[in-house]
Amino acid sequence: MKISTVILAGGKGRRFGGEKITQVINGETLLERVVRVVSSISEQLILSLAPGQTAPELNQAAKTLEVVDLYPDKGALGGIYTGILCSKFSHNLVVAADMPLLNLSLLEYMIDICPDYDVTVPRIGGYAEPLHAVYSKNCLGPIQAAFCKGEFQIIAFFNSVNVRWIQEDEIDCFDPDHLSFFNVNTQNDLKLARLAMECSSEVAQDRSDRKGKNCP
Repeated sequence: MKISTVILAGGKGRRFGGEKITQVINGETLLERVVRVVSSISEQLILSLAPGQTAPELNQAAKTLEVVDLYPDKGALGGIYTGILCSKFSHNLVVAADMPLLNLSLLEYMIDICPDYDVTVPRIGGYAEPLHAVYSKNCLGPIQAAFCKGEFQIIAFFNSVNVRWIQEDEIDCFDPDHLSFFNVNTQNDLKLARLAMECSSEVAQDRSDRKGKNCP
């Protein structure tokens, strides 16, 4: 299935103390890491920016369509709306630019099952992970309706669309440690991400061994 990927890069980085997506892990910026992972599964890459924000330079050949949030100061939901509005395709993977530990196999699984749904989103411990989800263009109207009601939480419109929840047992088949959903908000988070990357090669075989027989 052909999809676009919307990379949300318009965060203000207040808790981090400045620009965070240009921070380097293993020779790549946070943004470059995300672009590299999703490039292999995306026909189009869309970089969602805040008004007045300059897109960081990417040290790779991937081309991105840069779009500016049409609903500024409405949080991540404004970026999601703008990204899927500008997309060429019906379904759109949405991830945050500060998620350095994305799991390609989990993303591919989500894309495989998304065509019949408006939102395909993981849920862990009863909480949604809406910045690691697939949205169809059918979400545009419900998102606008949520804005009109002053509702800016991403999940505010979920009751108006067809949602496929990815449950923990499904997630565990690909990412048992749930590192996919780790995002860098603080300087300490950056240290933890770097440590996780250093350890990743050592635990890769262990994760493979833990993959259950009932996994897709």
